[in-house]
Amino acid sequence: MNKDILFMREAIRLSYEGPAQQAGGPFGAIVVKDGQIVGRAFNRVTSTNDPTAHAEILAIRDACARLGTYQLTNCTLYTSCEPCPMCLGAIYWARPARVVYAARHADAAKAGFDDTFIYQQISLPAQERSIPMEQMLSDEAWGAFEKWIQKEDKKLY
Repeated sequence: MNKDILFMREAIRLSYEGPAQQAGGPFGAIVVKDGQIVGRAFNRVTSTNDPTAHAEILAIRDACARLGTYQLTNCTLYTSCEPCPMCLGAIYWARPARVVYAARHADAAKAGFDDTFIYQQISLPAQERSIPMEQMLSDEAWGAFEKWIQKEDKKLY
């Protein structure tokens, strides 16, 4: 049997485990490197009161901790559902080689997990978003970036 199918079935299995444990929504994810699972998680938003505790984020954290790195080079992320905008951002920061997902975000929306409004908010100018955003003290904040630019021993990511 195709390894992608086996790994995806594990991510889907985890999507059942979270709700069964009253941990969170029906989402599961794993990270695979060299044919081995190096990270796994299911959604834990409601059990941890952490809106960022999505399966993909937690699987990335688990894999990075196990691998001792903040980059998932040569890894594949398998997730039971198409990643939301937050998870997509984390995925791009982690830089896996590929992502494989099962359900589409439209399927999640049918189950009450609709992130369409977030995609709409992202495309708006900051001052037009539904959560008010304002910029201030940008000159003061720039100082940290200047120090970073000058730092000779920085670790790039």
